[in-house]
Amino acid sequence: MNRRILVLLVVLVSFASLVKAQTDSLGTVVDEVIWVVGDEAILKSDVEALRIQGQQEGMRWYGDPDCSIPEQIAVQKLYLNQAIIDSVEVTESEISQGVEQYIDNMVSVIGSREKLEEYQKKSISQIRSDLRESYRERQLVQGMQQKLVKDITVTPADVRRYFKDISPDSIPFVPTEVEVQIVTQMPRVEQEEINRVKEELRDYTDRVNKGESSFQTLARLYSEDPGSARRGGELDYTVRAALDPAFANVAFSLSDPKRVSKIVESEFGYHIIQLVDKRGDRIKVRHILRKPVVSDEAIQKSINRLDSIRNDILDGKFPFDAAASVISDDKDTRNNNGLMFNTTSDGLRTSHFKLADLPTEVAKVADGLKVGEVSAPFQMINERGKTVCAIIKLKSRTEGHKATITEDYQVLKNLVVEKLREKKLHEWVVNRIKSTYVRINDRYRDCKFEYEGWVR
Repeated sequence: MNRRILVLLVVLVSFASLVKAQTDSLGTVVDEVIWVVGDEAILKSDVEALRIQGQQEGMRWYGDPDCSIPEQIAVQKLYLNQAIIDSVEVTESEISQGVEQYIDNMVSVIGSREKLEEYQKKSISQIRSDLRESYRERQLVQGMQQKLVKDITVTPADVRRYFKDISPDSIPFVPTEVEVQIVTQMPRVEQEEINRVKEELRDYTDRVNKGESSFQTLARLYSEDPGSARRGGELDYTVRAALDPAFANVAFSLSDPKRVSKIVESEFGYHIIQLVDKRGDRIKVRHILRKPVVSDEAIQKSINRLDSIRNDILDGKFPFDAAASVISDDKDTRNNNGLMFNTTSDGLRTSHFKLADLPTEVAKVADGLKVGEVSAPFQMINERGKTVCAIIKLKSRTEGHKATITEDYQVLKNLVVEKLREKKLHEWVVNRIKSTYVRINDRYRDCKFEYEGWVR
Protein backbone atom coordinates (compact mmCIF):
# COMPACT_ATOMS: atom_id res chain seq x y z
CA MET A 1 0.00 0.00 0.00
CA ASN A 2 1.26 3.51 -0.82
CA ARG A 3 2.73 5.03 2.35
CA ARG A 4 1.16 8.45 1.72
CA ILE A 5 -2.27 6.80 1.56
CA LEU A 6 -1.66 5.06 4.88
CA VAL A 7 -0.60 8.33 6.51
CA LEU A 8 -3.83 9.97 5.34
CA LEU A 9 -5.68 6.89 6.57
CA VAL A 10 -4.28 7.40 10.06
CA VAL A 11 -5.68 10.91 10.14
CA LEU A 12 -9.06 9.81 8.81
CA VAL A 13 -9.40 6.84 11.17
CA SER A 14 -8.89 8.94 14.27
CA PHE A 15 -10.87 11.81 12.79
CA ALA A 16 -13.73 9.35 12.32
CA SER A 17 -14.76 9.90 15.95
CA LEU A 18 -15.70 13.45 14.95
CA VAL A 19 -17.91 12.18 12.13
CA LYS A 20 -19.30 9.22 14.06
CA ALA A 21 -21.32 11.36 16.44
CA GLN A 22 -23.23 12.78 13.49
CA THR A 23 -23.90 9.42 11.81
CA ASP A 24 -25.01 7.91 15.11
CA SER A 25 -27.42 10.78 15.74
CA LEU A 26 -29.08 10.00 12.41
CA GLY A 27 -29.43 6.37 13.34
CA THR A 28 -27.50 5.19 10.28
CA VAL A 29 -24.76 3.27 12.07
CA VAL A 30 -25.39 0.14 14.13
CA ASP A 31 -22.19 -0.76 15.98
CA GLU A 32 -20.73 -4.20 15.63
CA VAL A 33 -17.26 -5.69 16.01
CA ILE A 34 -16.29 -6.79 12.50
CA TRP A 35 -12.54 -7.43 12.88
CA VAL A 36 -10.21 -8.13 15.80
CA VAL A 37 -6.48 -7.55 15.29
CA GLY A 38 -4.39 -8.56 18.29
CA ASP A 39 -6.31 -7.07 21.18
CA GLU A 40 -7.76 -4.24 19.07
CA ALA A 41 -11.35 -4.29 17.80
CA ILE A 42 -12.49 -2.66 14.55
CA LEU A 43 -16.11 -1.51 14.67
CA LYS A 44 -18.59 -1.18 11.83
CA SER A 45 -19.09 2.45 12.90
CA ASP A 46 -15.34 3.05 12.45
CA VAL A 47 -15.53 1.80 8.87
CA GLU A 48 -18.69 3.74 8.02
CA ALA A 49 -17.35 6.96 9.51
CA LEU A 50 -14.07 6.52 7.63
CA ARG A 51 -15.95 5.88 4.40
CA ILE A 52 -17.83 9.20 4.81
CA GLN A 53 -14.67 11.11 5.66
CA GLY A 54 -12.78 9.47 2.79
CA GLN A 55 -15.48 10.60 0.36
CA GLN A 56 -15.12 14.16 1.66
CA GLU A 57 -11.34 13.97 1.22
CA GLY A 58 -11.56 12.47 -2.28
CA MET A 59 -9.64 9.38 -1.17
CA ARG A 60 -9.50 6.31 -3.44
CA TRP A 61 -9.52 2.86 -1.91
CA TYR A 62 -7.70 -0.28 -3.04
CA GLY A 63 -10.27 -2.59 -4.66
CA ASP A 64 -13.68 -2.91 -3.02
CA PRO A 65 -14.02 -0.25 -0.29
CA ASP A 66 -16.13 -2.65 1.82
CA CYS A 67 -13.02 -4.84 2.05
CA SER A 68 -10.16 -2.34 1.79
CA ILE A 69 -11.32 0.10 4.47
CA PRO A 70 -11.31 -2.38 7.37
CA GLU A 71 -8.12 -3.96 6.00
CA GLN A 72 -6.28 -0.65 5.99
CA ILE A 73 -7.52 0.17 9.50
CA ALA A 74 -6.08 -3.19 10.54
CA VAL A 75 -2.73 -2.41 8.85
CA GLN A 76 -2.61 0.88 10.74
CA LYS A 77 -3.07 -0.99 14.01
CA LEU A 78 -0.14 -3.28 13.15
CA TYR A 79 2.15 -0.29 12.60
CA LEU A 80 0.96 1.50 15.71
CA ASN A 81 1.46 -1.57 17.88
CA GLN A 82 5.00 -2.05 16.58
CA ALA A 83 5.77 1.65 17.06
CA ILE A 84 4.85 1.33 20.73
CA ILE A 85 6.98 -1.81 21.11
CA ASP A 86 9.95 -0.06 19.43
CA SER A 87 9.45 3.14 21.48
CA VAL A 88 9.05 5.41 18.46
CA GLU A 89 8.87 8.97 19.83
CA VAL A 90 6.63 11.86 18.81
CA THR A 91 7.14 15.46 19.96
CA GLU A 92 4.39 17.78 21.15
CA SER A 93 5.52 20.31 18.55
CA GLU A 94 4.96 17.84 15.69
CA ILE A 95 1.49 17.04 16.99
CA SER A 96 0.50 20.70 17.40
CA GLN A 97 1.73 21.65 13.94
CA GLY A 98 -0.11 18.75 12.31
CA VAL A 99 -3.37 19.52 14.10
CA GLU A 100 -3.26 23.20 13.18
CA GLN A 101 -2.48 22.41 9.55
CA TYR A 102 -5.40 20.00 9.35
CA ILE A 103 -7.78 22.51 10.96
CA ASP A 104 -6.59 25.21 8.56
CA ASN A 105 -7.21 22.85 5.61
CA MET A 106 -10.71 22.03 6.86
CA VAL A 107 -11.48 25.73 7.36
CA SER A 108 -10.35 26.49 3.81
CA VAL A 109 -12.70 23.79 2.48
CA ILE A 110 -15.71 24.64 4.64
CA GLY A 111 -15.27 28.42 4.51
CA SER A 112 -14.70 29.62 8.07
CA ARG A 113 -13.87 28.45 11.57
CA GLU A 114 -17.44 29.21 12.60
CA LYS A 115 -18.84 26.94 9.85
CA LEU A 116 -16.42 24.18 10.89
CA GLU A 117 -17.61 24.45 14.49
CA GLU A 118 -21.23 24.33 13.33
CA TYR A 119 -20.53 21.32 11.09
CA GLN A 120 -18.75 19.37 13.83
CA LYS A 121 -21.04 20.67 16.61
CA LYS A 122 -17.88 21.37 18.60
CA SER A 123 -15.69 24.34 19.36
CA ILE A 124 -12.33 24.69 17.63
CA SER A 125 -10.60 23.89 20.92
CA GLN A 126 -12.62 20.67 21.25
CA ILE A 127 -11.87 19.70 17.64
CA ARG A 128 -8.20 20.43 18.26
CA SER A 129 -8.23 18.24 21.37
CA ASP A 130 -9.96 15.37 19.54
CA LEU A 131 -7.48 15.54 16.66
CA ARG A 132 -4.34 15.39 18.80
CA GLU A 133 -4.45 11.61 19.14
CA SER A 134 -4.90 11.12 15.38
CA TYR A 135 -1.80 13.16 14.66
CA ARG A 136 0.16 11.41 17.34
CA GLU A 137 -0.74 8.15 15.58
CA ARG A 138 0.15 9.67 12.20
CA GLN A 139 3.65 10.49 13.41
CA LEU A 140 4.04 7.06 15.02
CA VAL A 141 3.11 5.32 11.74
CA GLN A 142 5.49 7.51 9.76
CA GLY A 143 8.26 6.96 12.29
CA MET A 144 7.74 3.20 12.24
CA GLN A 145 7.76 3.05 8.45
CA GLN A 146 10.89 5.16 8.25
CA LYS A 147 12.60 2.90 10.76
CA LEU A 148 11.73 -0.18 8.72
CA VAL A 149 13.09 1.20 5.42
CA LYS A 150 15.93 3.45 6.62
CA ASP A 151 18.68 1.03 5.60
CA ILE A 152 17.45 0.51 2.04
CA THR A 153 20.01 1.71 -0.52
CA VAL A 154 20.62 1.02 -4.18
CA THR A 155 23.74 0.94 -6.34
CA PRO A 156 24.11 2.21 -9.92
CA ALA A 157 24.07 -1.45 -10.98
CA ASP A 158 20.68 -1.92 -9.28
CA VAL A 159 19.30 1.10 -11.16
CA ARG A 160 20.65 -0.10 -14.52
CA ARG A 161 19.23 -3.57 -13.93
CA TYR A 162 15.81 -2.15 -13.06
CA PHE A 163 15.83 0.16 -16.08
CA LYS A 164 16.82 -2.73 -18.35
CA ASP A 165 13.94 -4.92 -17.21
CA ILE A 166 11.21 -2.29 -16.99
CA SER A 167 8.49 -2.22 -19.65
CA PRO A 168 8.41 0.86 -21.92
CA ASP A 169 4.98 1.84 -20.59
CA SER A 170 6.35 1.92 -17.04
CA ILE A 171 9.28 4.24 -17.73
CA PRO A 172 8.57 7.45 -15.78
CA PHE A 173 7.95 10.72 -17.61
CA VAL A 174 10.22 13.55 -16.47
CA PRO A 175 8.43 16.94 -16.68
CA THR A 176 10.07 19.94 -18.31
CA GLU A 177 12.83 21.36 -16.13
CA VAL A 178 14.46 24.79 -16.27
CA GLU A 179 17.32 26.72 -14.71
CA VAL A 180 16.56 30.38 -14.01
CA GLN A 181 18.70 33.36 -13.03
CA ILE A 182 17.03 36.34 -11.41
CA VAL A 183 17.70 40.01 -10.65
CA THR A 184 15.30 41.73 -8.26
CA GLN A 185 14.66 45.25 -7.08
CA MET A 186 12.72 45.90 -3.89
CA PRO A 187 10.43 48.93 -4.27
CA ARG A 188 11.13 51.47 -1.56
CA VAL A 189 8.40 51.92 1.02
CA GLU A 190 7.65 55.55 1.83
CA GLN A 191 8.46 56.66 5.38
CA GLU A 192 4.92 57.97 5.74
CA GLU A 193 3.58 54.46 5.14
CA ILE A 194 5.99 52.97 7.68
CA ASN A 195 4.87 55.56 10.23
CA ARG A 196 1.23 54.63 9.57
CA VAL A 197 1.89 50.94 10.24
CA LYS A 198 3.85 51.69 13.42
CA GLU A 199 1.07 53.93 14.68
CA GLU A 200 -1.44 51.11 14.17
CA LEU A 201 0.76 48.74 16.19
CA ARG A 202 1.17 51.35 18.96
CA ASP A 203 -2.63 51.64 19.07
CA TYR A 204 -2.99 47.85 19.44
CA THR A 205 -0.46 47.84 22.26
CA ASP A 206 -2.29 50.67 24.01
CA ARG A 207 -5.63 48.86 23.74
CA VAL A 208 -4.15 45.69 25.24
CA ASN A 209 -2.46 47.58 28.07
CA LYS A 210 -5.70 49.40 28.93
CA GLY A 211 -7.68 46.16 28.91
CA GLU A 212 -9.92 47.37 26.08
CA SER A 213 -9.16 44.31 23.95
CA SER A 214 -7.16 41.10 24.16
CA PHE A 215 -4.03 40.51 22.09
CA GLN A 216 -5.66 37.42 20.58
CA THR A 217 -8.72 39.33 19.37
CA LEU A 218 -6.61 42.05 17.74
CA ALA A 219 -4.43 39.42 16.07
CA ARG A 220 -7.48 37.68 14.57
CA LEU A 221 -8.82 41.00 13.31
CA TYR A 222 -5.70 42.73 12.05
CA SER A 223 -2.63 40.48 11.78
CA GLU A 224 -1.41 39.90 8.22
CA ASP A 225 0.14 36.54 9.07
CA PRO A 226 -2.81 34.36 7.93
CA GLY A 227 -1.57 31.16 9.56
CA SER A 228 -1.18 32.51 13.08
CA ALA A 229 -3.95 35.13 12.87
CA ARG A 230 -6.57 32.37 12.94
CA ARG A 231 -5.03 31.18 16.20
CA GLY A 232 -5.05 34.60 17.83
CA GLY A 233 -1.52 35.29 16.61
CA GLU A 234 -0.07 32.25 18.36
CA LEU A 235 3.10 30.52 17.14
CA ASP A 236 3.80 27.09 18.61
CA TYR A 237 6.94 26.27 20.62
CA THR A 238 9.86 27.28 18.42
CA VAL A 239 13.65 27.38 18.73
CA ARG A 240 15.51 30.64 18.10
CA ALA A 241 17.09 29.44 14.84
CA ALA A 242 13.66 28.90 13.25
CA LEU A 243 12.68 32.57 13.65
CA ASP A 244 13.72 35.75 11.89
CA PRO A 245 16.82 36.99 13.85
CA ALA A 246 15.35 40.39 14.76
CA PHE A 247 12.04 38.78 15.79
CA ALA A 248 13.86 36.11 17.83
CA ASN A 249 16.02 38.64 19.70
CA VAL A 250 12.96 40.46 21.01
CA ALA A 251 10.80 37.35 21.55
CA PHE A 252 13.43 35.56 23.65
CA SER A 253 14.02 38.68 25.74
CA LEU A 254 10.40 38.76 26.93
CA SER A 255 9.69 37.57 30.46
CA ASP A 256 6.25 38.96 31.40
CA PRO A 257 3.25 37.40 29.56
CA LYS A 258 1.20 40.51 30.35
CA ARG A 259 3.54 42.86 28.52
CA VAL A 260 3.60 43.64 24.80
CA SER A 261 6.97 44.02 23.11
CA LYS A 262 8.30 47.06 21.33
CA ILE A 263 7.75 47.21 17.58
CA VAL A 264 10.03 44.80 15.71
CA GLU A 265 11.01 45.04 12.05
CA SER A 266 11.66 41.71 10.32
CA GLU A 267 11.97 40.57 6.72
CA PHE A 268 8.20 40.06 6.74
CA GLY A 269 7.11 43.49 8.03
CA TYR A 270 6.52 45.01 11.48
CA HIS A 271 5.41 43.09 14.57
CA ILE A 272 4.41 43.37 18.18
CA ILE A 273 4.91 40.24 20.29
CA GLN A 274 3.45 38.81 23.49
CA LEU A 275 5.02 35.95 25.46
CA VAL A 276 2.89 32.86 26.11
CA ASP A 277 5.38 30.38 27.61
CA LYS A 278 9.01 29.27 27.65
CA ARG A 279 10.26 25.67 27.80
CA GLY A 280 14.03 25.30 27.79
CA ASP A 281 15.33 26.55 24.45
CA ARG A 282 11.82 26.82 22.98
CA ILE A 283 9.38 29.67 23.17
CA LYS A 284 5.69 30.13 22.45
CA VAL A 285 4.55 33.65 21.57
CA ARG A 286 1.72 35.57 19.93
CA HIS A 287 2.37 38.26 17.38
CA ILE A 288 0.59 40.75 15.17
CA LEU A 289 2.15 41.38 11.77
CA ARG A 290 1.48 44.47 9.69
CA LYS A 291 2.96 44.98 6.24
CA PRO A 292 3.54 48.46 4.78
CA VAL A 293 1.88 48.92 1.40
CA VAL A 294 4.19 49.68 -1.49
CA SER A 295 2.93 52.57 -3.64
CA ASP A 296 2.30 52.24 -7.36
CA GLU A 297 4.88 54.96 -7.93
CA ALA A 298 7.54 52.99 -6.08
CA ILE A 299 6.74 49.85 -8.06
CA GLN A 300 6.96 51.72 -11.36
CA LYS A 301 10.29 53.22 -10.31
CA SER A 302 11.71 49.71 -9.73
CA ILE A 303 10.25 48.50 -13.04
CA ASN A 304 11.95 51.40 -14.84
CA ARG A 305 15.24 50.66 -13.09
CA LEU A 306 15.12 47.00 -14.15
CA ASP A 307 14.17 47.96 -17.70
CA SER A 308 17.31 50.10 -17.87
CA ILE A 309 19.42 47.23 -16.47
CA ARG A 310 17.94 44.84 -19.04
CA ASN A 311 18.75 47.22 -21.89
CA ASP A 312 22.35 47.50 -20.67
CA ILE A 313 22.62 43.69 -20.57
CA LEU A 314 21.21 43.38 -24.09
CA ASP A 315 23.62 46.11 -25.30
CA GLY A 316 26.55 44.11 -23.90
CA LYS A 317 27.58 46.71 -21.30
CA PHE A 318 27.71 43.99 -18.64
CA PRO A 319 26.50 40.35 -18.39
CA PHE A 320 23.41 39.17 -16.52
CA ASP A 321 25.70 37.41 -13.99
CA ALA A 322 27.29 40.72 -13.00
CA ALA A 323 23.92 42.44 -12.62
CA ALA A 324 22.72 39.60 -10.38
CA SER A 325 25.88 39.70 -8.24
CA VAL A 326 26.12 43.48 -7.84
CA ILE A 327 22.72 45.09 -8.43
CA SER A 328 20.15 42.51 -7.33
CA ASP A 329 18.40 42.88 -3.97
CA ASP A 330 17.86 39.12 -3.73
CA LYS A 331 20.36 38.00 -1.08
CA ASP A 332 19.48 34.31 -1.64
CA THR A 333 20.83 34.31 -5.21
CA ARG A 334 23.39 37.14 -5.32
CA ASN A 335 26.32 34.86 -4.55
CA ASN A 336 25.23 32.40 -7.27
CA ASN A 337 25.17 34.91 -10.14
CA GLY A 338 21.42 35.06 -9.67
CA LEU A 339 20.88 31.31 -10.13
CA MET A 340 17.80 30.12 -8.26
CA PHE A 341 18.00 26.89 -6.23
CA ASN A 342 15.36 24.34 -5.36
CA THR A 343 15.25 21.86 -2.46
CA THR A 344 13.58 18.64 -3.57
CA SER A 345 11.27 16.45 -1.48
CA ASP A 346 14.17 14.15 -0.61
CA GLY A 347 16.32 17.05 0.62
CA LEU A 348 18.58 17.48 -2.41
CA ARG A 349 19.54 21.01 -3.48
CA THR A 350 19.46 21.62 -7.21
CA SER A 351 19.25 24.50 -9.68
CA HIS A 352 16.81 22.51 -11.82
CA PHE A 353 13.12 23.33 -11.31
CA LYS A 354 9.96 21.81 -12.62
CA LEU A 355 7.86 24.77 -13.72
CA ALA A 356 5.28 23.94 -11.03
CA ASP A 357 7.96 24.31 -8.34
CA LEU A 358 8.93 27.86 -9.32
CA PRO A 359 7.10 30.89 -7.90
CA THR A 360 3.97 31.32 -10.03
CA GLU A 361 4.98 34.62 -11.62
CA VAL A 362 8.51 33.36 -12.40
CA ALA A 363 7.18 30.13 -13.94
CA LYS A 364 4.75 32.03 -16.15
CA VAL A 365 7.50 34.28 -17.52
CA ALA A 366 10.14 31.52 -17.79
CA ASP A 367 7.82 29.28 -19.79
CA GLY A 368 7.67 31.89 -22.55
CA LEU A 369 11.43 32.47 -22.83
CA LYS A 370 14.03 30.90 -25.08
CA VAL A 371 17.29 29.69 -23.53
CA GLY A 372 19.58 32.72 -22.99
CA GLU A 373 16.72 35.22 -23.31
CA VAL A 374 16.22 37.94 -20.69
CA SER A 375 12.65 38.79 -19.73
CA ALA A 376 10.97 42.17 -19.50
CA PRO A 377 10.54 43.44 -15.91
CA PHE A 378 7.58 42.03 -13.97
CA GLN A 379 6.07 42.29 -10.51
CA MET A 380 5.75 39.40 -8.03
CA ILE A 381 5.27 38.52 -4.36
CA ASN A 382 8.30 36.80 -2.82
CA GLU A 383 8.31 33.98 -0.26
CA ARG A 384 8.29 36.55 2.55
CA GLY A 385 5.10 38.08 1.26
CA LYS A 386 6.71 41.27 -0.05
CA THR A 387 6.24 42.96 -3.41
CA VAL A 388 9.37 42.81 -5.57
CA CYS A 389 10.13 43.55 -9.21
CA ALA A 390 12.32 41.22 -11.26
CA ILE A 391 13.87 40.27 -14.55
CA ILE A 392 14.92 36.70 -15.25
CA LYS A 393 17.14 34.86 -17.69
CA LEU A 394 16.39 31.33 -18.82
CA LYS A 395 19.72 29.56 -18.40
CA SER A 396 18.63 26.11 -19.55
CA ARG A 397 15.54 24.13 -20.45
CA THR A 398 15.12 20.37 -20.67
CA GLU A 399 11.86 19.41 -22.31
CA GLY A 400 9.63 16.76 -20.76
CA HIS A 401 10.67 13.25 -21.82
CA LYS A 402 10.76 9.60 -20.90
CA ALA A 403 13.51 9.05 -18.34
CA THR A 404 16.88 7.75 -19.53
CA ILE A 405 19.66 6.25 -17.45
CA THR A 406 22.21 8.77 -18.72
CA GLU A 407 20.19 11.96 -18.20
CA ASP A 408 17.84 11.05 -15.37
CA TYR A 409 19.78 8.71 -13.09
CA GLN A 410 18.50 10.37 -9.90
CA VAL A 411 14.87 10.08 -11.02
CA LEU A 412 15.29 6.37 -11.73
CA LYS A 413 17.24 5.83 -8.52
CA ASN A 414 14.44 7.41 -6.49
CA LEU A 415 11.94 5.19 -8.31
CA VAL A 416 13.91 2.03 -7.47
CA VAL A 417 14.33 3.07 -3.83
CA GLU A 418 10.60 3.74 -3.52
CA LYS A 419 9.73 0.36 -5.07
CA LEU A 420 12.08 -1.43 -2.67
CA ARG A 421 10.61 0.45 0.29
CA GLU A 422 7.08 -0.47 -0.75
CA LYS A 423 8.14 -4.11 -1.12
CA LYS A 424 9.82 -4.12 2.29
CA LEU A 425 6.76 -2.62 3.98
CA HIS A 426 4.42 -5.04 2.20
CA GLU A 427 6.51 -8.01 3.32
CA TRP A 428 6.63 -6.66 6.88
CA VAL A 429 2.83 -6.35 7.02
CA VAL A 430 2.36 -9.91 5.68
CA ASN A 431 4.78 -11.29 8.28
CA ARG A 432 3.08 -9.36 11.08
CA ILE A 433 -0.30 -10.73 10.02
CA LYS A 434 1.10 -14.28 10.35
CA SER A 435 2.20 -13.65 13.94
CA THR A 436 -0.86 -11.64 15.06
CA TYR A 437 -4.21 -12.94 16.29
CA VAL A 438 -6.82 -12.00 13.66
CA ARG A 439 -10.54 -12.68 13.66
CA ILE A 440 -12.80 -11.27 10.94
CA ASN A 441 -16.54 -11.41 10.38
CA ASP A 442 -17.59 -14.18 7.99
CA ARG A 443 -18.94 -11.72 5.42
CA TYR A 444 -15.35 -10.51 4.76
CA ARG A 445 -13.91 -13.97 4.15
CA ASP A 446 -14.42 -13.80 0.36
CA CYS A 447 -12.76 -10.39 0.01
CA LYS A 448 -9.78 -9.87 -2.28
CA PHE A 449 -7.37 -8.25 0.14
CA GLU A 450 -4.18 -6.38 -0.67
CA TYR A 451 -2.28 -8.42 1.94
CA GLU A 452 -2.49 -12.17 2.25
CA GLY A 453 -3.04 -14.00 5.54
CA TRP A 454 -6.11 -12.31 7.03
CA VAL A 455 -8.38 -15.30 6.36
CA ARG A 456 -7.37 -18.44 8.23
